[in-house]
Amino acid sequence: MITTFTPKGLYAITDSQPKANDTHHYLSQLLSKIESSLKGGTRIIQFRDKHSSPKEKLKYATAIAARCQQYNATLIINDDLTIAAKLGVGLHLGQDDDCIKTARKTLGDDAVIGATCHASLNAAEQAAQQGATYLAFGRFFPSTTKPDASPAPLDILAAAKTRFELPVVAIGGINLDNAPQVISAGADMIAAVDAVYNVPNIQQICQQFQALFSV
Repeated sequence: MITTFTPKGLYAITDSQPKANDTHHYLSQLLSKIESSLKGGTRIIQFRDKHSSPKEKLKYATAIAARCQQYNATLIINDDLTIAAKLGVGLHLGQDDDCIKTARKTLGDDAVIGATCHASLNAAEQAAQQGATYLAFGRFFPSTTKPDASPAPLDILAAAKTRFELPVVAIGGINLDNAPQVISAGADMIAAVDAVYNVPNIQQICQQFQALFSV
């Protein structure tokens, strides 16, 4: 899968929720939401699924990869090096996930590999040294996806931009109302889950997010 990673704008992350046994209906709904976000201008999609079996996850990721390729969008798999390697797509790793160095060796020099850094510049330093493509910080606001995550100060974004020559992602409770604060603080990308995929007008919301980066 060949895409052009443009580290700017909305970074949409699929919701990781338990699903019904009807996997066909689940995939159809998932693809519909993702396509709406792609039509809205999103060019970075992360597939995050903490509940499906490895076989199901590969099936879903394969279908999502095909849809992303139609829009020349970058697909990033959350915490599954095996699937990322099979599909030739990107990978996002948390601090407790597989070593970035191992992922880089497996996926190659051109692969997009992101790292969760929470509110730690030291974690970002380690991720950068191991070969991360981008650094993700947060949460910055109350989050339903990770309600127990420790808060991060907005000024860590500017500090990271000064210290590292890597794109910076902000995540955690970000919506259209507070996104301008995060962009002004230095975020190259805004990652969102609920604010993108748990709304009725996904395409319009994504267009509005993207427009914030043109102001």
